[in-house]
Amino acid sequence: MKIILLSGGSGKRLWPLSNSSRAKQYLSVLEGPDGAMESMLQRIWRQLDEADLQEHTRISTCREQLELLQRQLGSEAPVILESEQRDTYPAVALASAYLYSIAGVSLSETVIVMPVDAFVESDFFSCIRGLPKLERESRSELLMVGTKPCCASEQYGYIIPESSRLSEEEGSYEQAVKLFKEKPYEAEASALIKAGALWNTGIYAFKLDFMITMLMNRGLPIHYDELYKQYYKLPKASFEAEVTQKTELRSVIRYDGQWKDLGTWKTLSQEIAFERMGAGDISHDSGQSQLFNELEIPISIVGLNNIIVAASPDGILVANKDADSILNAKLQSMNEKPKYEERRWGHSKVVDSVILASGLHSMTKRLFIAAGNNMSYQMHFKRKEAWTVLSGEGILILDEMYRHIGPGDTITIPERARHSVRAIVNMELIEVQTGEQIADDDIIRLGITWDEITSQINMV
Repeated sequence: MKIILLSGGSGKRLWPLSNSSRAKQYLSVLEGPDGAMESMLQRIWRQLDEADLQEHTRISTCREQLELLQRQLGSEAPVILESEQRDTYPAVALASAYLYSIAGVSLSETVIVMPVDAFVESDFFSCIRGLPKLERESRSELLMVGTKPCCASEQYGYIIPESSRLSEEEGSYEQAVKLFKEKPYEAEASALIKAGALWNTGIYAFKLDFMITMLMNRGLPIHYDELYKQYYKLPKASFEAEVTQKTELRSVIRYDGQWKDLGTWKTLSQEIAFERMGAGDISHDSGQSQLFNELEIPISIVGLNNIIVAASPDGILVANKDADSILNAKLQSMNEKPKYEERRWGHSKVVDSVILASGLHSMTKRLFIAAGNNMSYQMHFKRKEAWTVLSGEGILILDEMYRHIGPGDTITIPERARHSVRAIVNMELIEVQTGEQIADDDIIRLGITWDEITSQINMV
């Protein structure tokens, strides 16, 4: 058995706390067994370890989120890297090519696909352990896991088994799928539930040969390195749209334990023990309301029931918890560049971005570098930078020259200058970028780890 844990989503559904660089699965808002806060990714990775399934699992994520994933799970976390964010079908296809061509997994091996945002308890993993046997004994090409719906939600896919017994009786056994409908409107969802439909949990089991054959039939490479280069050729579509709906030989088992998709504000808020995070307060007459505030200014909720207020440098959201479908549609249309980004070395926040009278672009950021961490050794062609150290101490490298820096120090970094900084203790800096163009791709990374960087310089 091999498990593909999908963890490369765009992060729009929990805006403004989540964004393209800090997707929802990296938000530390869940309480762990020791009382410390953990993210969805950390929670399910811990649970996989407790179930002795971690060694069978690889995490599919995109390049933009790799640093944050490694920051939460460690640099040794087994990752299958996507060249860009596309959707769940390309992610599963690329991961399957990796298992086949890099990991040497047999075509007859059972592959299980699992989303990272599933909120489950330990008995769920007993269900996962049983999937390979069910898949081997099944005559279907695709085995799905369904669960009993609690409401007519527009956020899930619906599975109707051939027999209504699967949705009515206790216990779980395999049944052919009569109909699959992805995210119907509420009225249709209600009708599907009356017809015995189950929610699709997004968990699938299939032989590796199933996906490899699909790639071959589409004329696509089955070797990871080649498919990685041609990733843009894969349709930007969900696994449900490209595989589940188009596969005729499919079956489903029912899982009767706790399962919840934490992909919306409503479902997430139900699993968070506190009503307030950050500066602010909620009046006693504001029942079932919650506040998530990452800003330094306080926010007060007074006389408003059942609402979510979330604030970050990216924006402020005020929404009724029951407006999930409307909210999700609105958030999907947003395409703002994140102002807050978590990085391997710490985090950055955009304070100001303007076009000067001279026509030059200027962007001001506040940077935090955690003790013992460093920025990559890098250079820019179209902008210069100025750093001012607010607090902490570190080692600066500027064009192969070392310098100790501390509070009050200012550093000018010209275009094409090679530079990096390593924090001895936690550091805060103000960075001002100025140039004819300020773009994320205007960067050449010459080294990532401090050992890589210093070894380069020592050889000069």
